[in-house]
Amino acid sequence: MSDNACIICVAITGSLPGKDNNPAVPITIEEQIESTQEAFEAGATIAHCHVRDDAGKPTSDPDRFARLLEGLRRHCPGMIVQLSTGGRSGAGRDRGGMLRLSPDMASLAVGSNNFPNRVYENSPELVDWLAAEMAAHGVMPEIEAFDLSHILQAAIMHKDGRLPNRPYVQFVMGVKNAMPVDRDVFDYYIHTVKRLFGQDVPWCAAGIGPNQIVLNEWAISSGGHARTGLEDNVRIDRDTLAPSNAALVRRAVDLCDKYERPVATWQQARGILGLTERGSA
Repeated sequence: MSDNACIICVAITGSLPGKDNNPAVPITIEEQIESTQEAFEAGATIAHCHVRDDAGKPTSDPDRFARLLEGLRRHCPGMIVQLSTGGRSGAGRDRGGMLRLSPDMASLAVGSNNFPNRVYENSPELVDWLAAEMAAHGVMPEIEAFDLSHILQAAIMHKDGRLPNRPYVQFVMGVKNAMPVDRDVFDYYIHTVKRLFGQDVPWCAAGIGPNQIVLNEWAISSGGHARTGLEDNVRIDRDTLAPSNAALVRRAVDLCDKYERPVATWQQARGILGLTERGSA
C-alpha cells in the first residue's frame, strides 16, 4: 500500500496572505505551530513554512525559523519540515540563512520567472549557493518548477553534482504571468520528470487560488503527491473562506479516498523521499 501512498504537503502561511484575506491565516510562530499540528493530525506530512516579523511582513530571519522548527518538532513529531528560501522573504544569500538549522527539506527555485507584479529573480550564482548550502547541511531540496525549463535545469544540476540526490520536483501552476493551469502541460511535466529521473520518481503539484483543488485532483489521480494550504488559497470554495489549513488538508484526503490512494503516514512519506528522522526538540 505504501507504494501508492500520497504525501500531502501543507503550505501554512506563505509571504502574501494576511488576516485581512482570511482570519485563519497563521502569522505568529504560536499560530503556525497550532495550525500545523491540526493539519498534521488531518493527514499532512510535510509542512512548507515561511515566517513573518512582528508587523506580519515576510522575513528570512533564522531565529524565527529556529523557533518554528523547534515547535514543529515538538508538537508534530515525525512530520517533515520544509523551510522556504523564496524571494519574497529576503534578498540574496539572506534567503538561505536558515539552512544551517538543518531542516528536513527546503524549497529551491532553479530559475527565474514572472510573478504577478515583479520578476521572481533566481540568479545562477544564488541558485548554486543555495544548492551548495542545502548539500552541506543535509537538507533535501524541493525543486519548485514554475516552468518546464526549471525541470530541465534541475536535471543538469543533478547530472553535474550540484544536486547530489535525485530531485523531488513540484510543479507550480496558476501563478499569474507564469505557467497557467493547462492539462497538456501538466501531463508533459510528468512525462519529462519520469524521462529525466526515472519512472518511479516521486513528484508533487501545487495550484494557486481556485486552481488548488484542480491540481490536487490532477496530482492525486495521476500518482503524484499534493500540496494544499492557506499560502496558496484562502477559500474552501468560491463563496467560503477556508476555516483552517486542516480543512484544506481534509479536502485533499477526500480526493485520496476518491482515487483509492492511502494518505501517507509520516513514516511512509520519509520512506518515499528517502529522509531519515531528525532529532526532536
